[in-house]
Amino acid sequence: MLHGQDFLVAGVEVPWGAAAALALLAAVELWLGAAFRSVLPTAVCGMLCYALAGWWSALGNGKRLIVGDLAGTVWIYGIAVVTLVLLVWCRRYRPART
Repeated sequence: MLHGQDFLVAGVEVPWGAAAALALLAAVELWLGAAFRSVLPTAVCGMLCYALAGWWSALGNGKRLIVGDLAGTVWIYGIAVVTLVLLVWCRRYRPART
C-alpha cells in the first residue's frame, strides 16, 4: 500500500509512495544480485513483483489494490524500469571467468 501515498504540491499530486516503493524494490533486487552473484534472482524477483502487481490491478472493483491513477501507473511501469536497470547493474557481481 506504500505506492498509493501522495501529497499535494501547488495543487499537483506527487506520488512519493510509488517512488519509495520502487526504491525498496531496487534495494531488494540489488541485495539479491549481490548475495547470489547472479542476475537470475533479480530477474525472478522483478517478474514476480510485476506479475503480482498486474494481478492486483486486474481484480474487481472494491478488491483492486492498484488503481489506474498516477501512483499506480508509476508503480506498474516503474517495476519494469527498475528491474531492467538492476539487471544491468547486477551483472557486475557475476564471478569472474577464469
